[in-house]
Amino acid sequence: MPPIATAPVTPVSHLDLERYTGTWHEIARLPMYFQRKCTGPVTATYTLRADGTVAVHNECVTADGGTISSDGVARRPEPFSQGKLQVRFAPKWLSWLPMVWADYWVIALDDDYRWAMVGQPGRKYLWILSRTPQLDEPTFSSLKKNAATMGYDLAPLVISGGIPE
Repeated sequence: MPPIATAPVTPVSHLDLERYTGTWHEIARLPMYFQRKCTGPVTATYTLRADGTVAVHNECVTADGGTISSDGVARRPEPFSQGKLQVRFAPKWLSWLPMVWADYWVIALDDDYRWAMVGQPGRKYLWILSRTPQLDEPTFSSLKKNAATMGYDLAPLVISGGIPE
């Protein structure tokens, strides 16, 4: 049985897209179909585009040592709710369909943009990201506690990055 949320899933109130761009290392995630072959390091690289959207490039290492990647775009669905983003990995010609856009909410963010936690309001997806391949254990524990408080079931959490002992 999933945990009971004692706090709502709430996006951060301010997200500076220019500061958010760059490469992020995945530290942990809730399992998802599109990452089923990822067994090694995972990165997400965001690039601000002239139209205000963000180019998304995800890459991971597979069991055979190869890499797989996917490219998409992120947008702000509401200008007044800065921490709410939507991402699309489907071809542009399908972008008019609402179902090709997935919620991607930044729900925790370091003041210096050193780490972030991204979730989906239905609590199905969650990513803990860091600017470096490792995240210190106290920060990781705090983010997990925060996610559990919001009702995310962390039992299946996949640790994909480094957590020093």
